[in-house]
Amino acid sequence: MRSVIDIMDLSLEEIDGLLNTAEDIIANPKKYADACRGKKLATLFFEPSTRTRLSFEAAMYELGGNVIGFSEASSSSSAKGESISDTARTISCYADIIAMRHPKEGAPYVASLKATVPVINAGDGGHNHPTQTLADLLTIKREKGRFDSLTIGLCGDLKFGRTVHSLISAMSRYSNVRFVMISPDELKIPDYVKQNVLIPKGIEYKEVKSLEEAMPELDILYMTRVQKERFFNEADYIRLKDTYILTPEKLSGAKDDLCIMHPLPRVNEISVAVDDDKRACYFKQVLNGKYMRMALILKLLEVEV
Repeated sequence: MRSVIDIMDLSLEEIDGLLNTAEDIIANPKKYADACRGKKLATLFFEPSTRTRLSFEAAMYELGGNVIGFSEASSSSSAKGESISDTARTISCYADIIAMRHPKEGAPYVASLKATVPVINAGDGGHNHPTQTLADLLTIKREKGRFDSLTIGLCGDLKFGRTVHSLISAMSRYSNVRFVMISPDELKIPDYVKQNVLIPKGIEYKEVKSLEEAMPELDILYMTRVQKERFFNEADYIRLKDTYILTPEKLSGAKDDLCIMHPLPRVNEISVAVDDDKRACYFKQVLNGKYMRMALILKLLEVEV
């Protein structure tokens, strides 16, 4: 039995295998319709979610399995003071696999130590979000056809954005990848990401404040939301929330084959006028997330199709 808490828990060979499985699911959905019959997924969401929770549930249903769980902490025994460890042990008695989202960094890891079934980290605080990264990787593969020799622009909240931190870790394993970090000073990429990932691997990166200046060199633009729930001071949030808004005008200098991504939800950082641009890939990303979660569930449950 194994869990996936961090994208780096998966080797490159395993990620390639998951990508291949996901693409086979896309091509042959009926082949997988009964793969998890009799299996149960528990979705333990201590923090609000639309896409991640529902895509996990859709993934399990499309594999022929069932879903139990809760969508907010107040409807679980944590509201009574139950520990994460005890919750994990208890749910292991009911389900074959657990997907957990929690506002505290490290909570899914703690759960994985006590659970007797696989645990998937569905997002923990500002730390990690490995299944979103798997969705991102499938999107990049299907849109760009490769992972190496790409210039990736990361824009917005790079300090608290767990999806950004996970994507940097994942893409750092491919050759000739460079990053352009676009953010205000208050939301720059944390030093630990630079010290643990970028600098030791000699990965080229630069930090800039202007989206327009960076645009012409980008192969991928990964927009992020300034997250109100991560701020201690509402005044700081209000001051920074509209720092970067992607509009058709700002795309005038972009490459014709730019891939525009966003983990969603968006507030107003991508104008709806961009949605009809052929380079907008964020709703494709959502669908790719379901397929990659299907592939990961199959892998962790050791189901052969």
